[in-house]
Amino acid sequence: MYKLIKRDGAAKRGEFHTVHGVIQTPVFMNVGTAAAIKGAVSTEDLQQIKTQVELSNTYHLHVRPGDKIVKQMGGLHKFMVWDKPILTDSGGFQVFSLAGLRKIKEEGVYFNSHVDGRKIFMGPEESMQIQSNLASTIAMAFDECPPALAERKYIEDSVARTTRWLERCKKEMARLNSLEDTINKNQMLFGINQGGINEDIRIEHAKRISDMDLDGYALGGLAVGESHEDMYRIIEATVPYLPLEKPTYLMGVGTPANILEAVDRGVDFFDCVYPSRNGRHGHVYTNKGKINLFNAKYETDSEPIEEGCGCPACQKYSRAYIRHLLKAKEMLGMRLCVLHNLYFYNTMMEEIRTAIEQGRYKEYKNAKLDGFKAAEK
Repeated sequence: MYKLIKRDGAAKRGEFHTVHGVIQTPVFMNVGTAAAIKGAVSTEDLQQIKTQVELSNTYHLHVRPGDKIVKQMGGLHKFMVWDKPILTDSGGFQVFSLAGLRKIKEEGVYFNSHVDGRKIFMGPEESMQIQSNLASTIAMAFDECPPALAERKYIEDSVARTTRWLERCKKEMARLNSLEDTINKNQMLFGINQGGINEDIRIEHAKRISDMDLDGYALGGLAVGESHEDMYRIIEATVPYLPLEKPTYLMGVGTPANILEAVDRGVDFFDCVYPSRNGRHGHVYTNKGKINLFNAKYETDSEPIEEGCGCPACQKYSRAYIRHLLKAKEMLGMRLCVLHNLYFYNTMMEEIRTAIEQGRYKEYKNAKLDGFKAAEK
């Protein structure tokens, strides 16, 4: 259940009540594709860096170790030793991005595993069954993610299919939640809005899926090649047609600036691999922009990544030491950078929530964006 606490312009401050605890929104979900954050980050670490929601991927866990094994181990929460909410992405995006050889049919998608090449079929029912086996808090509907710049006719057909698939997802989840051996009988379902960068298709689809009374709604198929201007335009046009009293989730986005702009347009939930991926490559976020610790000027820099930061890296270690670890290809270097970046994102979301509560979100956003502009060129 979603409770809207405060609005500041279009920005929303809310609480989302789930069987695994209350999520304070806006929230950034920390991405652990295969049930772990890349960079040797444990679930104890996640507690320490203020993570509210962990996100894992249906497709990857189906391929390895297998969702039936996860169910046998008591579900994803027990398997990875995490007691807070987990959202599972339906696998739709991976099917379309990873699978070179695939056939999209009305019943679902036939494709080859990127791990061992074996043939896999996934449709709405299969995706729901896998996510039910994983026993996540929130399951995402199985959708087709058409390229943002695909032809209009292709996008229209794709969106119509996604709507039919969503109806099947809803029906299958209701069935699964009623079964005796289902681990999480309170699993929630979020539907996904598609439509490329066509406002009219997006709005029509948003109206259609809003009528289906789901637990939450996502904007999919953005940050896949279109410009930031197009992305913001689509968010601004579409969000007003999604239910205000339900959470809105912008999938796979993004940079701190993207998040600040999307919150201003009414988005509650975010996820992105940027903080962990960039961290593994020595790129770390600060309030003065992103810095590259491989830069020679940090070789003898005794300062922390960011003065005043409460993350485990900044509490103890210097830029010079972390740079040395990265250059020596020591795993600890990557780990410290990932911890810092996720802490930075999670802390920014706390600040966002406070700013909305205090009715000064625009002022906060502008000050934060001005700070980022001082980034290394």
